[in-house]
Amino acid sequence: MTGDRERVRYEKDGHVARVTLDRPEVLNAMDLRTHEELAGIWDDVEADDDIRVAVLTGAGERAFSVGQDLKERARLDRRGVPPTTFGSRGQPGWPRLTDRFTLSKPVLARVHGYALGGGFELALACDLIIASDQAVFALPEARLGLVPGAGGAFRLVRQLPERIAMGYLLTGRRMSAATAVHYGLVNEVVPADRLDACVQQWTDDLVRSAPLSVRAIKEAAGKSVDMPLEQAFTTEYGWEERRRRSGDAIEGVRAFAEKRDPVWTGR
Repeated sequence: MTGDRERVRYEKDGHVARVTLDRPEVLNAMDLRTHEELAGIWDDVEADDDIRVAVLTGAGERAFSVGQDLKERARLDRRGVPPTTFGSRGQPGWPRLTDRFTLSKPVLARVHGYALGGGFELALACDLIIASDQAVFALPEARLGLVPGAGGAFRLVRQLPERIAMGYLLTGRRMSAATAVHYGLVNEVVPADRLDACVQQWTDDLVRSAPLSVRAIKEAAGKSVDMPLEQAFTTEYGWEERRRRSGDAIEGVRAFAEKRDPVWTGR
C-alpha cells in the first residue's frame, strides 16, 4: 500500500512541469489525499512563470488512472459521509483540474493503459491528449450506481457526436485508443514505445510558442466556445490584453523579419 508517501510526483524540467499520479499498485486510483496534493501542484503551475506547459500522466505500465478510489469511497459510505455529485466544491482539492476553469497554462495528458472513470474525466479536462495504442477509455459510473461527476457527463457530449457520447455514458462501455482518435477525442495515438518521444515533440512545440499567445488563445477558445460568433469577437480576454501590450508581441514579428528564433520573455 502507499502508506504515508506522496501520491503525486511533481518535477520541473525547464519550461515543462511533469505531474505523475504515483499509486501504481492501485492503478493510480485517486483518493482524497491525491486531490489535495494535485490542488497544490496546479496552484504552483499557474504561479510559476517559468512553466509553460504541464504533462499529466500515471505511474506504472497498466494505467493512467482508474479514477476514484472506490475502497476509500466505501469506507466513507460506512461512516455516513454523503455521496458526492457534480463538481468538487466543498471537497478536498477544490477546485480540481476538472473544474479549475481559470488555469491558463496548457495541460497535456500522456495516457497509457486504463483511463477509467475519474481518470478519463481528468484526461478530458486537459487541453491535449496523447495516447499509446494500449490506452483504454471508459466512464463506468452508470454500472456502479454513480454519475461521472467530475465533468465526464458534460465534456464527453461536447467532445464527441452526441449519440456516440450517450452510448458510452449510459452503458459504461470501453473505448479503444483507435476509436478515440477516430472521433478526434485524442490528438495522437502511437505505439507504447514511442509515447514519450511523441509527448516530447508536442511539449517542444508548445514551449517554442510564445507563452502569452498560448495563454491568450487558451482563454479565448475556452470562454468563447458556447458564445455566438459576434459576441466572441467583442468579448474582452484578460490574457489577450496582456499579450497585446507585451514585448513578445513585438519580438515575434521582429525575429521573423531578422530570420532568427524569437526570445520569449512572457512579459
